[in-house]
Amino acid sequence: MTTRRWQDWGNLLLGAWLFVSPWVMLYPADVPSAMWNAYILGSAIVVFAIIAIYLPRAWEEGLNMLFGLWLVISPWVLGFSMYRDITANAVIVGVFVAALAAWAMTHDKEFAAWRQKLHV
Repeated sequence: MTTRRWQDWGNLLLGAWLFVSPWVMLYPADVPSAMWNAYILGSAIVVFAIIAIYLPRAWEEGLNMLFGLWLVISPWVLGFSMYRDITANAVIVGVFVAALAAWAMTHDKEFAAWRQKLHV
C-alpha cells in the first residue's frame, strides 16, 4: 500500500485556484499569455496532483516542481510582469507548488532509495 501525502491535496487546491484565478482576479484582456499560462499550468498541476494522490510516485512531484518553478519565472518570460497582482499570484502559487512537491518528494520511499543509491 502506498502512503498518501497531504501535500498532493495542497497542490490540487493550488492548481484549481490558478485555473480560476483569471476569472476571480479579472485578468485584463490584453494579457492573454497570463490567462493561458494560468489555465494550462493550473490544469496540469491539478492532473498531476490527482495522479499523485492515487498513485504517489516521485516523478509526479518532479513535474509539479518544474511547473512551480515555471510559474515563478513566467511573468518575466511571457511579458506580464508589469501587472503586480497577476505576477504576485503566479509567483506565490509557483513557490507553494514547488515547495509542496519538494516536501512530498522527500517522503517518497522510492526516491529516497534512489538518492541513497547515488551516494553509495
